[in-house]
Amino acid sequence: MDFTKEIFYVMNIIGIVAFALTGSLKAIKEGLDLLGITVLGVMTALGGGITRDLLINTVPNALKSLTDMSVALLGVWLAIVIYKVAKGDIKNKYYILIPDAIGLSAFTTTGALIAYNADVSFFGIVILATLTGVGGGIISDLLLGKVPSVLRDDFYASCSIIGAVAFYIAVTLTGDLTVSSVVCSLTVLMIRIVAILYNWRLPKFQ
Repeated sequence: MDFTKEIFYVMNIIGIVAFALTGSLKAIKEGLDLLGITVLGVMTALGGGITRDLLINTVPNALKSLTDMSVALLGVWLAIVIYKVAKGDIKNKYYILIPDAIGLSAFTTTGALIAYNADVSFFGIVILATLTGVGGGIISDLLLGKVPSVLRDDFYASCSIIGAVAFYIAVTLTGDLTVSSVVCSLTVLMIRIVAILYNWRLPKFQ
């Protein structure tokens, strides 16, 4: 179990940095000032986890730990450094999409682990894992006054759903949370990268 806790810790750090980075770069592209960049970066990084913890009646870890907020701010700083190094040229979508895929993978996994330990049902695991993965992005889009892209034009939340199902199947068959975590994270990451490369979209009805 200690090793599983270590995996959770590492995944959580990866997810926070990746999402703070992508949220901040999104804010920079939208022309927000330093405060706006910081708020959007932090909320993208921590919003999903905070919402998940509230749903399971737990004080959000982001409000208890100095680590989460510190790492989120580090991600914001990293985004600003990348912007400066790239000399303002962040039009390449992969600056945002690849770190975002990594964050989605990591946060879906941490959400699945927390949901499993909260002793919720299969649907509870899928919902909480997906919410952890996509919640921060939804909040950042709402702060920017946009319809969340996860609901509109991308194969994104579906990756979290598939990963959470893979986690549940793996933990049911093996009973090993470490193996299940690896299965979940790799599933989400691989599907998301393929979706980016081949521009996958869910069907729309108009």
